[in-house]
Amino acid sequence: MTQASHHYAVFETAAGFCAIGWTPAGIARFQLPDRDAAMAERNMLRRFPAARPGTPPPAVADAIGAAQRYFAGEAVDFTDIALDLDGQDEFFSRIYAALRTVGYGQVTTYGSLAKELGAGPEAARAVGQAMAKNPVPLIIPCHRVLAAGNKVGGFSAPGGADSKVKMLALEGVDLSPPPPAQQSLGF
Repeated sequence: MTQASHHYAVFETAAGFCAIGWTPAGIARFQLPDRDAAMAERNMLRRFPAARPGTPPPAVADAIGAAQRYFAGEAVDFTDIALDLDGQDEFFSRIYAALRTVGYGQVTTYGSLAKELGAGPEAARAVGQAMAKNPVPLIIPCHRVLAAGNKVGGFSAPGGADSKVKMLALEGVDLSPPPPAQQSLGF
């Protein structure tokens, strides 16, 4: 791809400013919400340095609208959005494809994703690495991947694990510990 075919746009959502990068093949980068437009743009260009500002074509404009609806609290399905994952490791691409089937309000674990791909538990670490390098978070919903025991685990987006918890809360996923099985005797 030539540099002229890499574009991005910054847009506002209820959660902050996002950025989206695309090529003729599809969405190549997505930046989760930052507190201001300049920061979203800087973070996009760190990950997609060849991109130039552009007017989103219809498919990208649809993806922007879907992200805005998502951060406004609407259940959104991103599975039909065309992606450009050119240059991704083959195993990572398989992980991303499997993760795109985890729907709104659902979660999985690193180990479960590894098992689904026919890999042993040792591959859970590779799943974690794929999540950290996810070029299009939200569209490939890495926020829906938890550590063993339904612990939050890491999240490399702005705001870290707190952002992951907020995104899951938008989807109705409660990660707070269950209430005690036995009531206190009040001593």
